[in-house]
Amino acid sequence: QVQLVESGGGLVQAGGSLRLSCAASGSIFSINTMYWHRQAPGKQREWVATITSGGNTNYADSVKGRFTISRDNAKNTVSLQMNNLKLEDTAVYYCRLTQWASNYWGQGTQVTVSS
Repeated sequence: QVQLVESGGGLVQAGGSLRLSCAASGSIFSINTMYWHRQAPGKQREWVATITSGGNTNYADSVKGRFTISRDNAKNTVSLQMNNLKLEDTAVYYCRLTQWASNYWGQGTQVTVSS
């Protein structure tokens, strides 16, 4: 079993920055993929970014150039640096880990961007 705990959310003005972190614990294999997703009020959860255990990354078009995903394999953590935040980035941000056929989610952390 794997547990994921997000942190770093909060209230920030438009144009500002936040850094989210996700700590994974439990039975974690060396080969896995970690993701950030988000869910805005009244909307479906959407994918934001991906990073493999080898360090390959991919981003949703809406955040490309503003968000950076990174990971520390030794500490089993993944981070999301969010710059130039926009009102539409307001959402609950979730960390996800997949390994083999298993899929795990964190509980989410709220990010609110104000004008």
